[in-house]
Formats: sequence, structure tokens, C-alpha cells
Amino acid sequence: MPQTAGADRRTSLKKHYWPKDAAWNGAGSGWFKGPRTLPLILALLSQKELTGGRDISRVYLELLARHMDGGVIEIGNEADHAYASGYIGSRANRTWQERMQLLEHLGFIKSRQVGNQRYKLVLVVDPLVAVAELRKHGRVPDSWWEAYRLRLLETKEADEARLERVGGDERALNVGSLPKKPARGKAKVSR
Repeated sequence: MPQTAGADRRTSLKKHYWPKDAAWNGAGSGWFKGPRTLPLILALLSQKELTGGRDISRVYLELLARHMDGGVIEIGNEADHAYASGYIGSRANRTWQERMQLLEHLGFIKSRQVGNQRYKLVLVVDPLVAVAELRKHGRVPDSWWEAYRLRLLETKEADEARLERVGGDERALNVGSLPKKPARGKAKVSR
């Protein structure tokens, strides 16, 4: 398969600056697909205004790393997931389950209990759908949304039509058209 001009340029840069260093190239198995907007999504999931100070980004990242296809993850041993998310000790499972509950509450995942296992099957929701829903409820900062929106367009994860379709109302998605909130204590009066 022929390489693109960009790939050829990056190969040349690697050979010039790091000729003897082993580079990770994503070839082979052992890697996962993730949206190019993932760093922004993880930043949002670590904002205490959204999560009450409970960083859920590591749990979300661990779920994405286990995702094979179809959006569904079959959870094996919850303790293994807790450990891979960085939780150790006697409260590890409970902390992981609390973060999973918050991810579900925020709309990033859906789950099914099977038998006594609370999180046996997990559906990873399209992040744009989850974020757009939070945006509709005023839970996403304008500055973050604009960075996310522009990155979606840049990476072609979404186009204007999809942004409008997922959001249901272009005005809810286009920060530039939103009315400014009045300053505290200074209500805007229409005459």
C-alpha cells in the first residue's frame, strides 16, 4: 500500500532525527481505536465542575482500551478493570463502580447487569452524542465546546451537518450564536 506524502515526510523526519530509536507505529495487535478528540474528552471528564471532583477519565480510557468492536465491552472481572484504571486497595472495586455509575449518568456509557455483576455488558456511547446532550443542559464550558467542535471538524470525525443533526438545534451547537449570559446581579431587561 503506497504511503501518503505526509507519511513519507514523517518517515524522513524519523530517520533524520531518531535513526536508531524504536518508534511505536501502531502496527500489529495490542492497540485500540480511539477518537482523535480523545484528549479533549478526557480533559472534560476530569473537570470537577462536571464530575464533582471525581476524575472518571481513567475509567473511560480503560473501557476504550478494552473495546474491540461494535461499541460493546464484556466486563470480565471488575477488580481487573478497577486495577487497570488505577484503583488499588480495599475500596478499588467500589471506587471503580462509582466512576462507572457517573459515566453512565453523564451519558458516556450504558450498561446491563447480568446475575450479580452490576457491570457485565457496557455500551460505549458515541462521544459526540454524549457531549451534545451535556451541552444542551449547560454542563459543557463554551471554551471547551469550541475547541472540541473545531477538532471534530479538523479530524473529520464530524461535519457541520452531523453536528447539527446530533445537537438537534444548530444554535445549541454554535457557541457564536448563543446569547451572552448577563453578569450576576445585573439582569438584562427588555423594553
